[in-house]
Amino acid sequence: MHILSQLCVFLLLIDADAQLSYLLTQCQGTSTDGHDAVLLYKIYYNRMLYLEYNSTLGKAIGHTKVAKEFAQILNMGSYRKEKERALQSCKKYLRQFVETFDKKVEPKVRLRLDESKAAGEHPSSLICSMYNFYPKDILVTWLRNGKVLTSEVTSTDSLPNGNWLYQKHSHLFYTPKYGETISCMVEHASLQEPRIYDWEPMSQSVRNQIAFGIVGLIVGLVSFSAGLIYYIKNVTGQERASTSGDREDAGDAQSHLHQEY
Repeated sequence: MHILSQLCVFLLLIDADAQLSYLLTQCQGTSTDGHDAVLLYKIYYNRMLYLEYNSTLGKAIGHTKVAKEFAQILNMGSYRKEKERALQSCKKYLRQFVETFDKKVEPKVRLRLDESKAAGEHPSSLICSMYNFYPKDILVTWLRNGKVLTSEVTSTDSLPNGNWLYQKHSHLFYTPKYGETISCMVEHASLQEPRIYDWEPMSQSVRNQIAFGIVGLIVGLVSFSAGLIYYIKNVTGQERASTSGDREDAGDAQSHLHQEY
């Protein structure tokens, strides 16, 4: 049930005695399109219900003699358009409320290792980060081989992103053991069932492959650089030799011309 409420307070001073009267307006509904919206008006006078209106009944009801007379006036056909206009406004604002505050956005989850967050005897920390979810209530649970972990766990509150969405981060300080499975379980209103994200550490063989690949890349770059330098020097030397030969040929040609003359 979605409820929008508005309270208007009127304070009357009569012979130095305060008389309090207030109007409570409620717009209720369960659907996202507002078709089942119900508009309620309740007028109180000195804490006593004076008059009320229910759009489902389509009429006002007075609870005192004066209020009953006033209710008869409101129930006249001349006020039908005003009541229908108020109900349409209720449906409009209820739809906007549902679209803004009742949406459900699934979290984007990232599970990663952060060695900079090591604490005490634990050499590393796992971080389970949840991004861009709504509503803000979310539950994160750490599991080791399927069993819940409660110690060495710290979590932030749901932090607003500034765009109606939230983020949250949970840290698990742990000492890894061979063959164990560490998981982050996330529960949220947007999810039909809890989702479990397993931490998959990089095996030693994969680490070795990456290391060999990096070494090979470095060796290749060094070899390529050396070959490029050799090529540039060789081309430069040939250009210089060619330039010197051209100059000698030009000198011989000029000497020959002088001898002829």
